[in-house]
Amino acid sequence: MKAIVCNEFGPISDLEYKDIDDPTPGKGQVRVKILASGVNFPDGLLVQGLYQARPELPFVPGMEFCGEVVELGEGVKHLKVGQRLIGSSQKYGAFAEQVIVNAMTVLPVTDDVTDTDAANLMCAHGTAHHALKQRARLKKGETLVVLGAAGGTGIAAVQIGKAMGARVIAVCSSQEKLEMAKANGADELINYSEEDLKERIKELTKGKGANVVYDSVGGEAFAACSRAMARNGRLLVVGFASGTIPELPVNLALVKEYSLVGVFWGQFVMHEPMVFMQNMQELFAWYRDGVVRLETDEVFPLS
Repeated sequence: MKAIVCNEFGPISDLEYKDIDDPTPGKGQVRVKILASGVNFPDGLLVQGLYQARPELPFVPGMEFCGEVVELGEGVKHLKVGQRLIGSSQKYGAFAEQVIVNAMTVLPVTDDVTDTDAANLMCAHGTAHHALKQRARLKKGETLVVLGAAGGTGIAAVQIGKAMGARVIAVCSSQEKLEMAKANGADELINYSEEDLKERIKELTKGKGANVVYDSVGGEAFAACSRAMARNGRLLVVGFASGTIPELPVNLALVKEYSLVGVFWGQFVMHEPMVFMQNMQELFAWYRDGVVRLETDEVFPLS
């Protein structure tokens, strides 16, 4: 079969499109023909060796997919050949014509969801959902600040924050990006390239600060938000799109009485598969109701 292979950590241009052996499912696994794979920011970091995880080389990248079951491994009774589903592979592998996955981490998908939307729903929306639901325990009426609100996971956080009843403040670096966040439901907008982020958050919250900050950016934006938290607030560390991993002056957490909370969706899927499945069912219900929707920039052939 054809696959995209990372032989060494390095530039994305070094990835190789080549033939590799067809995979064989083991006990509790299924072999899936891939119909569409999601491409996310972490995929680019992963192949460059810049992600939190470093797979053994060589490997096939790609974390999320929509596909069709072509072979069942030993003991798999709840799925059938020909069934369409979505999944995430803990060993990556989605940038290929076929992939092997744990049968307990896939979810059947109905015909009303396109292959592209199904493939793109898991990582970005799954991360935002887990962050806001399990990690932040976001409550109706709370104020949620979303950094990088026009990125894949940022848009997801805006949509899901609104679905959970929060007042959402979107933070972006340009007016064009803010308009995208607004179109996805943001209540308030902050252009941090033109405004003082800390002061603007304080102004919009009447001095109380943010109940929850969803930070996939890091860098200076994190530093500003760490000084604009409400008492009992939750500052979510999701990623570092800025390229700078910030440091927290822990005295701020002490005097302001807020929590710093890490979010690693891959670990969540691995350690709490049943909760993950429940989350995905809720996400699909929101998708069907039009509460969440997918923003796909481009579609490419595997090659």
